[in-house]
Amino acid sequence: MLKLSVCIGSSCHLKGSYEIVQKFQKLIADNSLEDRIELKATFCMKQCQNGVSVGVEDEICSVSPETAESFFTEKVMPKL
Repeated sequence: MLKLSVCIGSSCHLKGSYEIVQKFQKLIADNSLEDRIELKATFCMKQCQNGVSVGVEDEICSVSPETAESFFTEKVMPKL
C-alpha cells in the first residue's frame, strides 16, 4: 500500500493543507484506490519554507491546492 502523507502543521495549514487532503480524498475515491493508497495527515515535516509538504513513501514534495491534482496524477499514480 502506498503511503501518502499531508502535513497539517501550522504553516502548511495556512497554505491550504486541508484543501489538499480533500482533493486527495476525492481523487482516491474517484479512482477506486482506497485499498491501494493510505492517506494520512501528519504534523511538521520540517519543510515549512516550501509550502504544503506532502510525503509519497520516503520523498517529501511541495504541493499547493492548485497543483494537487497534477501532483497526484504525475507523482502518485505512477508509483502504484
